[in-house]
Amino acid sequence: MKTKKYVEYMVEETKKILAIDSPSGYTADVADYVMKAYQKLGYEPKLTTKGGVLVALGGKDKKNAVMLEAHIDTLGAMVAEIKSNGRLRVTPVGGMNANNAEAENCRIHTRFGEKVYEGTLQLANASIHVNGDYNDKKRTFDETEIVLDEKVHSREDVEALGIMTGDIVCFDPRTTVTESGYIKSRFLDDKLSVGILLGYARYLKEENVTPERMIYQHITVFEEVGHGGAASIPEGVTEVISVDMGCVGDGLACEETQVSICAKDSHGPYHYDVVTGLIAAAKREELDFAVDVYPHYGSDADVALTAGYDVRHGLIGAGVYASHGYERSHVDGVKNTFKLLCAYCLLYTSPSPRDRQKSRMPSSA
Repeated sequence: MKTKKYVEYMVEETKKILAIDSPSGYTADVADYVMKAYQKLGYEPKLTTKGGVLVALGGKDKKNAVMLEAHIDTLGAMVAEIKSNGRLRVTPVGGMNANNAEAENCRIHTRFGEKVYEGTLQLANASIHVNGDYNDKKRTFDETEIVLDEKVHSREDVEALGIMTGDIVCFDPRTTVTESGYIKSRFLDDKLSVGILLGYARYLKEENVTPERMIYQHITVFEEVGHGGAASIPEGVTEVISVDMGCVGDGLACEETQVSICAKDSHGPYHYDVVTGLIAAAKREELDFAVDVYPHYGSDADVALTAGYDVRHGLIGAGVYASHGYERSHVDGVKNTFKLLCAYCLLYTSPSPRDRQKSRMPSSA
């Protein structure tokens, strides 16, 4: 298998997807791009009623199928008020944090007229030579405002541009890939994983691989606001694996170059047999991986169970540092995540409740 070719494709697709604005609730353009990407690979994706992308990749056992999920919606903001001085007060979409959004360039997509305006999120009265409280002022979205790059000085000036309450605000991802392999950008959570799933789909098609179990991919929307994976699980799926960012930080083992296997997050433990199978696959293939407990986290797989689906669930992902800020990962993390998907979905299964005495999961010896 030419791993390098597929990893390079994943990174390039990630860069293209990152360039398309897609805060939760404003994902039609990026979903259209992903639909066409699957079609170019020879698949027949379907757009869900909710706006996500569902595609069958093929496989033998359709009654014990695996669903791989990643989300294309991101953090962002929405215009909450046009202020009398011509500035915009915004409300966050998802977990956007004013502490690291300050001084970021952004785009305001008007609801009618298809006009996009540019601006910057700044602390109100942002000049440190004027504002004596600059250093002490707490950064919240009530204390910050968008300064439009237009000659506006009043609410009426802004309304004349076509901007209104409810318009979507998208922040510049500032994507860059270093010569040393680091991938830096906002919204690697979770567009990096979408790129990985596209690469995995390309691998199956070009290498003419038929997995033992039917494989579906679901590119979800609304994950950042809590209900992305709550629907659209096909009949026969017994296992849902979220491919989302792996946590990197104090008290955790994962680094950006690794694939992270999550044993437990804020919702509770992931299915023991799935986690065991993922670890066994990673060990057998001698991957660079870490097993961690995420202290402040929830995934599409969690939401599927909360919605009432009777499935086993797991969570993996490339290590991502500075989540919900200016995030960083590495091409080696992409590679290890891709290889784990190949190893687990093609060679291993978690023990099936239909046949507990004959698990097809090999030992890690």
